[in-house]
Amino acid sequence: MLFQIVRHTPTWVFAVFLLLAWRGARQLLTREVGLAGITVLPLAMTGFALYGVASAFGQSQAGLLALAAWAAAAAASGFWMQARPLPAGTQYDPALRAFLMPGSPWPLLRMMGIFLTKYVVGVTLVLHPGLAHDGAFALGVSALYGLFSGLFAGGTLRLWRLAVRTDRAVSPA
Repeated sequence: MLFQIVRHTPTWVFAVFLLLAWRGARQLLTREVGLAGITVLPLAMTGFALYGVASAFGQSQAGLLALAAWAAAAAASGFWMQARPLPAGTQYDPALRAFLMPGSPWPLLRMMGIFLTKYVVGVTLVLHPGLAHDGAFALGVSALYGLFSGLFAGGTLRLWRLAVRTDRAVSPA
């Protein structure tokens, strides 16, 4: 059965997987990232997660419940993440408007989490289409998407706060 599922997976899905794996693997190494770079990826992954919710549950009566679950989980995990300390060694250079970021496996794990959630939910809904109308299924899946979205957003928010604090310290008004 697994072979049949993989065989019927569109080619573009494997391309998206490889792109995300490549982007995530790059984040295992210490790197310099600009303000746009720390913002674009989280926005894209949040969009991918919202697309997952909408494509799975948007046409069902569970759609509003799904969006509410996504929003609640995103808010909770985003609040939690932004309150966490930055990884040791994270620095912001206001002259370059860029961050020096230590390598971490967490961005890769979050990207793969959203991708695999979307893939598994897609396969599950092909095999069991009635689940698209199941409120409990919609709630759980959407909360999982929201969890990942909030982790991305909270991580970006804490980096932006570092940039603002550093800019203020360098050039007080």
